[in-house]
Amino acid sequence: METKVLWTLSNLGDAALLLPLALGCALWLRSVDMRLAVRWAVLLAAGMGLVGLSKILYAGCGIEFSAIQLRMISGHTMLAASIYTVAGGLLFGGFGGGWYRLGAVGGLALAAAIGASRIMQDAHTPAEVVAGWLLGAVIAALLLLRVFDKPRKMPRALVAGAGLLAVSSIAYGHHAPFQRMIEHYSWWLCQGLGL
Repeated sequence: METKVLWTLSNLGDAALLLPLALGCALWLRSVDMRLAVRWAVLLAAGMGLVGLSKILYAGCGIEFSAIQLRMISGHTMLAASIYTVAGGLLFGGFGGGWYRLGAVGGLALAAAIGASRIMQDAHTPAEVVAGWLLGAVIAALLLLRVFDKPRKMPRALVAGAGLLAVSSIAYGHHAPFQRMIEHYSWWLCQGLGL
């Protein structure tokens, strides 16, 4: 695959793009039911916490599962699998019925492509990408199954879609400093905890 395509896909999984997109989804969910927005925030925070913990344990403490080449969970893939799946599900949920499933599948497919780009760039192993994709898919499913547990048509889907597109256009190409922070501070954290 061409290098430019790989970087484009990889950039689609950066937290600098996806976290504002997740916030847009939260605001949209809030207009339906505040509890759904809180659930989304808690699920996403838990997923990010697991990714961060896996990266700290590897970078600072050297803990890994070498038998399956799993050093850490891919953050790009986890965020993509959770956020694009939820965004797609909510957008297609504007049609009512079971359309949200089609949007969710599209989000999962995009996340798989982003994960593949991370493997091809030697940023992650296949096991790390699969772990991130599965974690993100579970997070998205736990939210979408609650949102659409009863027949629901997401309100103002066109307005929300335009807002999500605007946020994505502004945020694309920026890079969150999380990885550098983890690499810089994780050794200190592990030493402080005696690991």
